[in-house]
Amino acid sequence: MKMIQKIEQPEAKFDLYFMGYDSPKAASHGNHFTDREGLIELTHNYGTENDPEYKVSTGNAEPNKGFGHTCISVDNIQAACQRIEDAGYKFQKKLTDGRMRHIAFALDPDGYWVEVIGQNPVDKTEGVKTTDLQTYRMNHTMIRVKDQERSLKFYKEVMGMTLMRTSENKDAKFNLYFLGYPGDAGVPTTSANGVNPTADREGLLELTWNYGTEKDENFKYHNGNDQPQGFGHICVSVDDLDAACKRFEDQGINWKKRLTDGRMKNVAFILDPDNYWIEVVQNEKYRQRANW
Repeated sequence: MKMIQKIEQPEAKFDLYFMGYDSPKAASHGNHFTDREGLIELTHNYGTENDPEYKVSTGNAEPNKGFGHTCISVDNIQAACQRIEDAGYKFQKKLTDGRMRHIAFALDPDGYWVEVIGQNPVDKTEGVKTTDLQTYRMNHTMIRVKDQERSLKFYKEVMGMTLMRTSENKDAKFNLYFLGYPGDAGVPTTSANGVNPTADREGLLELTWNYGTEKDENFKYHNGNDQPQGFGHICVSVDDLDAACKRFEDQGINWKKRLTDGRMKNVAFILDPDNYWIEVVQNEKYRQRANW
């Protein structure tokens, strides 16, 4: 990845780093950071690097499960995983671990999980020793949801997303739902080579629903912003920020921060049914507002 944008906030003692793929082969090459489909925002609070006791909540350990992982898709998954391992990084799950031999999970320096999936069939890339970083995609972010029907309704009707793919795992008692904005590429039905039809996309949202959680009135997921902190939010950029926020208001959504709240007048935060935060910003392609 490349650092696409850095926003320094010295008075508040934190900096923001927006990371993404920006080669000529990248999905959003050369675009403004608010006009990209797949970015990862890293928030650094000053001084944490000097605290040997500091650690984040990754969202994958009880009792604070919620956020699951980010995901990158790669051309040749065996070669890509070997490159990560050769660089000294650890894995939560290697390709050869468990039943699912077509995905891996690497660990970043804070212990967050990064899923690695292939854009080509695993059996076709078995003997390939090279990997082209320019073809990589920041494919999706995964969060766990309590009630799949309520969450799907919210992300489709409120956020305007389209359900791109569903993966039912009845034996393991969970389903995966992949949502996003189809754009010019449309909604995929099949892929040319038989792999995951959304593997070449960026900026998707994966909802993981474990059967039965919706029936437990006391069940809830950790949103990453309550203590202990880790995951912060997803973000959607819109054509007209004021109009979008008025629409959200008219729909009766729950706010974490309205545009008029606080010092930052160019961002808003709404809450999804599980109280995950969703940042809403102006896509500067359509209208300049913040002069980031």
